[in-house]
Amino acid sequence: QVQLVESGGGSVQPGGSLTLSCAASGITVSGVAMSWVRQAPGKDFEWVSGVYKDHDSPNYADSVKGRFTISRDHTKNIVYLQMNNLQSEDTAVYYCGACSGYVCYDYRPSRYDHWGQGTQVTVSS
Repeated sequence: QVQLVESGGGSVQPGGSLTLSCAASGITVSGVAMSWVRQAPGKDFEWVSGVYKDHDSPNYADSVKGRFTISRDHTKNIVYLQMNNLQSEDTAVYYCGACSGYVCYDYRPSRYDHWGQGTQVTVSS
């Protein structure tokens, strides 16, 4: 059984940082395309960042480029999202997903083969 479990969310002030983790079981994160997707209150899902199936070159949405960093620990089987200089508009539930394609750019949960339960990030002063 495949499970993706996100953790690391919380409440921070604007300008703060958080690191999210997506721990995988039942699959090897180094063998699948992985992405982070978020959903802000009252809004649709938004693709945030992803890595390719077979290499770690990162991809980012323009809204987070330069502030967020995605990485993959092949030994621990975890995908991280380092988030710096957080702003109120980053407030959302953050999900990790795994897809069977070469890379996942989709914001829709239905396009992912595996999907986590999400972790809440709240940025507020």
